[in-house]
Amino acid sequence: GFLEEGILVQDRAQIRRRYLRSASFPWDVASVLPTDLLYLHLGPAVPAVRANRFLRAPRLFEAFDRRETRTAHPYAFRIAKLMLYVFVTIHWNGCLYFALSTYLGLGADDWVYPNASRPGFARPLRQYLHSFYISTLILTTVGDTPEPQREEEFLFMTAGFLLAVLGFATIMGSMSSVIANMNAADAAFYPDHGPVQQYLQAHGVGGRLVRQVAGWHQHLRAQRKLVGERAVLRHLPSQLRAEVAASVHLPALRKVSLFQSCERGVLEALVLKLRPQVFSPGEFVCRTGDVGREMYFIREGRLAVVAADGITRLAILGEGLYFGEISLINIQGNRSGNRRTANIQSIGYSDLFCLSKEDLTEVLAEFPSARALMEAKGREILLRMDKLDVHAEAAAVAAAEEAEQRVQALEVALEELQTRVARLLAQLESSAFKLALRIGRLESRAQQ
Repeated sequence: GFLEEGILVQDRAQIRRRYLRSASFPWDVASVLPTDLLYLHLGPAVPAVRANRFLRAPRLFEAFDRRETRTAHPYAFRIAKLMLYVFVTIHWNGCLYFALSTYLGLGADDWVYPNASRPGFARPLRQYLHSFYISTLILTTVGDTPEPQREEEFLFMTAGFLLAVLGFATIMGSMSSVIANMNAADAAFYPDHGPVQQYLQAHGVGGRLVRQVAGWHQHLRAQRKLVGERAVLRHLPSQLRAEVAASVHLPALRKVSLFQSCERGVLEALVLKLRPQVFSPGEFVCRTGDVGREMYFIREGRLAVVAADGITRLAILGEGLYFGEISLINIQGNRSGNRRTANIQSIGYSDLFCLSKEDLTEVLAEFPSARALMEAKGREILLRMDKLDVHAEAAAVAAAEEAEQRVQALEVALEELQTRVARLLAQLESSAFKLALRIGRLESRAQQ
């Protein structure tokens, strides 16, 4: 297919017409001409008759470019492509070496390929491997190359060294750049533990804490965890970013019981607000009495609800559960306010989604039904924990109704006041108009 105004055209008739009118069509036809038939007359010792196949080289480069944008491992593909260029260059140079040796005479000196009369040197595989080896020595400038003795041999060696200096330096430089970019992309994808380790060493911190930090970084790389997701996706358009985030996190978010009955729009709004966080073994996610600024959704791992002694486990939270929403939602009658009501500790490495209070408020403002559902769940939890003051909640509801009535009364009074002001303005304008008419009549009489 081809792109027309950004739309992929896959109609065969249109593709055929466009290809027949393109500039590449004559070259493609010339590249597939059956020049191999000349072997019947010249014999297989003249491979130059197939030189028209090189006209397909632009198609090969085009295929490389397209494949590089579609492969899941672009850096590995670039390294493989550069290695292919290296082997093809060595291959062609080896072929030229053997052709030159044949022209000068096999075994004529120590530089050319030995005479085929020597045992084992007449086999085509031995001829190719020897030529490939000599070509590798020349182009990599590694090892002792045979000393040239004729002018043609000196020219070939000089051309090979220049190719090694220019071409191979370019190829190896490109390969170094690919590896450096791959390391840079990996460093951008995962946080670097080096600065943290140096910081701890500079301040004399060691032992368990250093091992815990190193284990946390190792877990991120081993499990392919990403903590800077927003930074990676920031260049995408908002709609495409939402689709990418939904495709990655929506299956895990659907496991959360709180959102299983929510519409898709709520989930799509949430996935853009979620921030992945990874907690190491024994680390406390929150403690009783802490100010609650986030709620958490368990994506992977297990967490324990720990008693005040920090040892006794009261409950185990697994994949798909959530906690921390009580301190974010303003539930009337909540005795804890916005404080945490439990100690949550990670048993192993736990992968959580974090949602801040500001983001949750923004999402719930757009979806009142989800807010009502979350408030109902929160009341149930507070009732089970005996931390919901029913009388205070009723008093708050009554106060809210009274305030609503006062607001309505003020609105009615304001409307009456606006009506009276409008009447006064109309009377004022009428009086001013009448006064202007009297003044006009008096001025006309005075002039008469």
